[in-house]
Amino acid sequence: MTQSVVVQVGQCGNQVGCRFWDLALREHSHVNKAVLVDMEEGVVNEILQGPLREVFDSTQLITDVSGSGNNWAVGHWTYGSAYKEVIVDQLRKTAEHCDCLQSFFLIHSMGGGTGSGLGTCVLKLLEEEFPEVCRIVASVYPSAEDDVVTSPYNSVLAMRELTEHADCVLPVENQSLVDIVNKIKHMSYSGNPGSMIKKDTAIISGRGGVSGAQKPFDAMNNIIANLLLNITSSARFEGSLNMDLNEIAMNLVPFPRLHYLVSSLTPLYTLSDVSIPTRRLDQMFTDAFSKDHQLIRADPKHSLYLACALMVRGNVQVSDLRRNIERLRPTLPFVSWNQEGWKTGLCGVPPVGHSHSLLALANNTCVKSTFMELRDRFAKLYRKKAHLHHYLLVDGMEQGCFTEASTSLSSLIEEYTQLDATKTRMIPDPTRLNIAT
Repeated sequence: MTQSVVVQVGQCGNQVGCRFWDLALREHSHVNKAVLVDMEEGVVNEILQGPLREVFDSTQLITDVSGSGNNWAVGHWTYGSAYKEVIVDQLRKTAEHCDCLQSFFLIHSMGGGTGSGLGTCVLKLLEEEFPEVCRIVASVYPSAEDDVVTSPYNSVLAMRELTEHADCVLPVENQSLVDIVNKIKHMSYSGNPGSMIKKDTAIISGRGGVSGAQKPFDAMNNIIANLLLNITSSARFEGSLNMDLNEIAMNLVPFPRLHYLVSSLTPLYTLSDVSIPTRRLDQMFTDAFSKDHQLIRADPKHSLYLACALMVRGNVQVSDLRRNIERLRPTLPFVSWNQEGWKTGLCGVPPVGHSHSLLALANNTCVKSTFMELRDRFAKLYRKKAHLHHYLLVDGMEQGCFTEASTSLSSLIEEYTQLDATKTRMIPDPTRLNIAT
């Protein structure tokens, strides 16, 4: 069996990571391979005192007490320099306990200081120490109403590092998670026949297993945790049609910098009306490409696909996969040079409480809308040089870091824009000849 090491950095990274381990333990007794890093002790102390205290060894935890003060520079330069050797040592020890190390999963947020700054510092360390091991990053992007005023700075500075040092990035927007959770709650309490949600099987439910009482962000964190559960299912369960995690980057990333993959999960809930599931399987595939199921606020059908992966769990046949791909293919605009750009994986073990599930990973130009919004919020702050002095007081930080990060982001957006422009010039494939046999 192949193995992955999960690296959880910052408050958000550790909360999401622990939801992942919580849910993974409900699927099977899994020996964890994780490194937990946070420059505040609060979340990690909760872990040591909570239901997962038997899961983690204290040697896996790297903490400080003061935090990064929502400052990317403090996390990246100050704590990155102070804890580099400790972090590298723990990463090596964890990797040595793997029989067949396949990938690193880094979980972090973009808006705060530790997740964005120290998180991207850890990403560079992974590249330096384990250059041959795939680096997949789950990044939580702040909403426009984020209460951290410096989150646009932190996010754009982190974006440059993600573009340069990650193999794949799975961006998740906070606002998209809020919208999904609110929609599920609305359906749950609407009282309409057939729309009541089974709480024990809802993807947002944190109850059961080793979980305690549900906390405010558990519903949002669980959605990201389920993303990780689906993407790691091939490494956690045996199966003849499993997708090797290295194949994600190999098949979905035709250009090194354009490695941001749009994720969608389905089903996001289980309806209690038993008369509905007759159309659930095909509907699951349809939902995966609808904007309501994307983990960023975007509609991929209106943009250009470079490639797409479908990772299915449960009692689903290969014929079901092929039928739905052929059904959906005409509605999805793919680049002309990769019309057959589909990758599929099938794990026979379904998630707890569901008969089947689907994770779709799309390399799609729609992701640029998230980046453009982020660039606009950054520009509003930087134009006034607001809060800039807090960053420039940190050793190693220069004002040029801001302009370089902004230029890198603009270059990335332009690359997506140029690809998007080819959609209007796409020429339909010539009619295929039917060869008599």
